[in-house]
Amino acid sequence: MDDGAPSTADAVPLVPGPAWRAMARDHGAAVDELTAGIRARRGTGATHPVEDFLFTYYRLRPGQLRRWQPGPGVGLLDAGDLARREYHRPVTVATDGGPVTAVVVDTAGYLADHRVAVEALGRLLRATAERPASFGCFGLHEWAMVYDDAGARRHARWPLRLGAAGTDAVVRSQTVRCSHHDAFRFFTPAARPRNTLRPTAQDRVALEQPGCLHASMDLYKWTYKLGPLVSADLVLRCFRLALRIRYLDMQASPYDLSALGVAPVPIETPAGRAAYVRAQREVAARAAVLRAALRRAVERALTAPR
Repeated sequence: MDDGAPSTADAVPLVPGPAWRAMARDHGAAVDELTAGIRARRGTGATHPVEDFLFTYYRLRPGQLRRWQPGPGVGLLDAGDLARREYHRPVTVATDGGPVTAVVVDTAGYLADHRVAVEALGRLLRATAERPASFGCFGLHEWAMVYDDAGARRHARWPLRLGAAGTDAVVRSQTVRCSHHDAFRFFTPAARPRNTLRPTAQDRVALEQPGCLHASMDLYKWTYKLGPLVSADLVLRCFRLALRIRYLDMQASPYDLSALGVAPVPIETPAGRAAYVRAQREVAARAAVLRAALRRAVERALTAPR
């Protein structure tokens, strides 16, 4: 019967209390800087169509993003408070100076509750990474969300750069190639038949591809859904990329956000489309590194001793 005493663990790298607390403070300060805008807007009624998306569409709150965690594979000394977190546990580790108590991630406990979801994510990450990247969508998904129905636009407070008629003309002049279900589901009824694909949630593994901005932005979602299986550092790196992507997404959108200092990437022009593809390739390269790190975290968890 479990008496609450620390179990014994194989040797793991140990992080002293002052060191990991300094990491936690640095993480918190970085998050505070990145979320200053949304925190300042709380209760004011003000909105930001670029940044707020990361806390409305995605569900992690700034305070939750601020919470530091080490990820598996390390033991934290002087961390009794962390031992009370879900899926963390105290263990006894032998050292040259004698046994010490450290707090580690309870990978086995987490997988006992979430193995099916973790395995599914592993399949999605692998399929996405192995598929050739496509860079021909030109960010038209935001345009398709207002096509032939500008009154239904999600950011109604913000004008369309080309007006409703001009926006519709751009959609009609281009081929819409959206492979991401969570973008496609917001297309207007008139825009849906114009898309070359009909992505559904069930098709995600079959269709997700590494050139898609939203597939790369979703890496942030997958990190926080993995809870303690990833470090706060990886979550924050994915958040930074998601913020970069969201700005590019809205720069290439039909909205006029000049009042926010957001310069457009005018994908209705050849020069704008070329600029978009350059930025899309840069984002995909950064996402590939993070996707690989996330795949390693998933694989380590699934192959860890039970």
